[in-house]
Amino acid sequence: MIRLAFYGRTTTSPDWRASRAWQFARGKSLIEPFGGVIVVEFFDVDKSRSIPPQRRPEASRLLAALADPDRGFEAVVVGEPQRAFYGNQFGNTFPLFEHYGVPLWVPEVGGPIDPANEAHDMIMSTFGSLSKGERNRIKVRVRAAMFAQAQMEGRYLGGRPPYGYLLIDAGPHPNPAKAADGKRLHVLAIDERAAAVVVRIFAEFLAGFGIYAIAERLTREGIPCPSAHDRGRNRHRCGLAWSKSAVRAILANPRYTGRQVWNRQRKDEVLLDVTDVTLGHTTKMRWNDQGQWIYSEQIAHPPVIDDETFAQAQRLLAAKNARKVVRRPRSSPRAYVLRGVLFCGICRRLGTARRMQGSWNNGQPYYRCTFPAEYAQANHIRHPRAIYLREAEVIPELDTWLTQTLHPTRLPATLDALAAAQHSEPSPEAARLREEIAACDRQLDQYRATLDAGGDPGVVGQWITETQARKLTAETRLRACQATGPAPGCMSKQEIAAVAGALTGLMEVLHDAEPADKADIYAALGLRLTYHPGPGPRMATVRLEPGRSCTKGSCPRGDLNPHALNGH
Repeated sequence: MIRLAFYGRTTTSPDWRASRAWQFARGKSLIEPFGGVIVVEFFDVDKSRSIPPQRRPEASRLLAALADPDRGFEAVVVGEPQRAFYGNQFGNTFPLFEHYGVPLWVPEVGGPIDPANEAHDMIMSTFGSLSKGERNRIKVRVRAAMFAQAQMEGRYLGGRPPYGYLLIDAGPHPNPAKAADGKRLHVLAIDERAAAVVVRIFAEFLAGFGIYAIAERLTREGIPCPSAHDRGRNRHRCGLAWSKSAVRAILANPRYTGRQVWNRQRKDEVLLDVTDVTLGHTTKMRWNDQGQWIYSEQIAHPPVIDDETFAQAQRLLAAKNARKVVRRPRSSPRAYVLRGVLFCGICRRLGTARRMQGSWNNGQPYYRCTFPAEYAQANHIRHPRAIYLREAEVIPELDTWLTQTLHPTRLPATLDALAAAQHSEPSPEAARLREEIAACDRQLDQYRATLDAGGDPGVVGQWITETQARKLTAETRLRACQATGPAPGCMSKQEIAAVAGALTGLMEVLHDAEPADKADIYAALGLRLTYHPGPGPRMATVRLEPGRSCTKGSCPRGDLNPHALNGH
């Protein structure tokens, strides 16, 4: 009997079981005549084929298992090579199978791949190219279809509706197959309360008010900002106050004229690490030039403002942008070691995770969290206008703590803490519901303040009723979520221990690393620091993500219990 591990992958999550079933069946029918039995499965769901195996959770677990002599299987079978390998991924991955002496079985070659067989290598390379070509053809066809639907039909093509609009049902989907699956067509309709704010923003801007002044006035009057107005679609934003960027986005959005606009943004695939192309790409959203935007030929939804008002606002925006001072980029970028990992403790207590920004003062790096007074007043909170923290006060203590915690002599206890912390970690759904409840509480405080300031009791009362209903729904779902317990998917102690060597290697170079390299090490560990102004310790938490090797930018998952950084 030959014991094999099965690997498969699918991009679509709703019907992943059907994809897994036919891939498993292909692999099973290949190995059974040779006495093969599948003893373990690795199946990635909702992962694009363009992501290298090293960055897919299940594939990376499989690759890590190859190095374990007690892995429990002698070979690996793949049900569909085009699902497993994309482009040159086979050439970058198969050497690991050769190194550890684990055969890779593929239906297309009728058995295990022979490293010395030139035909086998050509076949797998061809399937990688076909996989890449298939994905590119799908992208071209989808973009061409969306182009036509937006321009000629004015169809709403998804995404969050602009502030001032609601999504309403427009009947069955025009595609019969999608309609049979229950999919519906949606269109934009006026949200009267928010649309009135959009009209006001355009009127005040054309009357001479600046973007920042408009944002301050709206915040001071307790009018919910776009992310607070629709928390369901904006959970990734704090919703505390109006920002300049929100006002500017409204002024620059042509969809308020009633026309559908598509292709304002695009997705670019950018190398994750230019020094290691085998790590693949990450997707970045970038703005297209206005000449590339696609407008519907006819009015597609009710307009909030007329074309002339919008055109005047664009001319005024262009004039203001023309007066901007263009600064030359620094010849030597300043390195902030704690970039992206340092959070403001006051903001975190308010239910928002705001990162502190780097600021160079007196020839050394600082980190700051700025919070305008209008934002604090509107939300009835106490937050200094600016909080500063000097980098030199943190780094020595942080490096000492990390080196001691992850030292080989203390690593077993640390790994035990990592394994135990996973079981006490709340589910993402419970965390999201708690965030929703906190957001509702903040909104209710804002609405009551608006009522005390002389707001319309009928309108404000309706807002309070809607928010209280959302809060009650979230509380009910949270109780049900807590009753089911934490979500599965924790790493075993053995899987966590597999990264011990890599962690030790990182700690050996931490103290003497250059600032840019040290920042990469912190990011690899998943470090998160929270700064609480005033006396007392600052807290550090290391979060590790599952199934990833501890290389630049990645590390396996778990949570070290928070430790205080004593001294500074």
